[in-house]
Amino acid sequence: MLETIKGLLIPLLGTTLGAGCVFFMKEALNRTLQRALQGFAAGVMVAASIWSLLIPAMEQSEHLGRLSFLPTVVGFWAGILFLLFLDRTVPHLHLNSDDAEGPKRSLSRSAMMVLAVTIHNLPEGMAVGVVYAGFLTGNGGMTAMGALSLAIGIAIQNFPEGAIISMPLRAEGMSKGRAFLAGFLSGVVEPAGAALTILAASLVVPALPYFLSFAAGAMIYVVVEELIPEMSVEPHSNVGTVLFALGFTVMMALDVALG
Repeated sequence: MLETIKGLLIPLLGTTLGAGCVFFMKEALNRTLQRALQGFAAGVMVAASIWSLLIPAMEQSEHLGRLSFLPTVVGFWAGILFLLFLDRTVPHLHLNSDDAEGPKRSLSRSAMMVLAVTIHNLPEGMAVGVVYAGFLTGNGGMTAMGALSLAIGIAIQNFPEGAIISMPLRAEGMSKGRAFLAGFLSGVVEPAGAALTILAASLVVPALPYFLSFAAGAMIYVVVEELIPEMSVEPHSNVGTVLFALGFTVMMALDVALG
């Protein structure tokens, strides 16, 4: 159990270290670096969705024969629709955008930016939680190293995310301490979401394929709705594409090597 707790906290460590950049970097991240970091994060999330979530979900449904894809499809769409619901009901503001999304609320710009990253981090926490749930219940042949590889991969892509939220807040006049705290708090939802997912998945072991594909759908929604548009908002965005490929390769290698 101690190893599981450590695994759930690894992604938060990545966010925290990234947010800590606010104490060492004097200037806001330039747009090219932002696109590079967002591309890398997107690549990690897509690879994690495929190798750590969707493929194991279908493998666990092999007893359904030709319908083994069905739980994965249902769970995947449930994840997509859940994030769509959050996107429509939670006021938030994406990086480099002046137009808030969701219902109109009298929230500060910084608060809505933190909410945007929090929505982003929720499916990542769920992904880590459901993989650890599979390991703890002995379901689907999931291993401790496989769960750890996903946690490490999420932590790697959380590092730039922590910097992406804290540095712009600092540039807008927020103190270093408050900007760091905002970045840190945006990542707290991950271990919390992971713990809740473990609890739910452990109670309904037969539904684990649905939980795995649900987390994958939620992550893919974030990638397509947020990260890819933001890494491609300007001309000559090859850097985002190249870093997407790098992030995808790193996460794929981690999952295969450690899984």
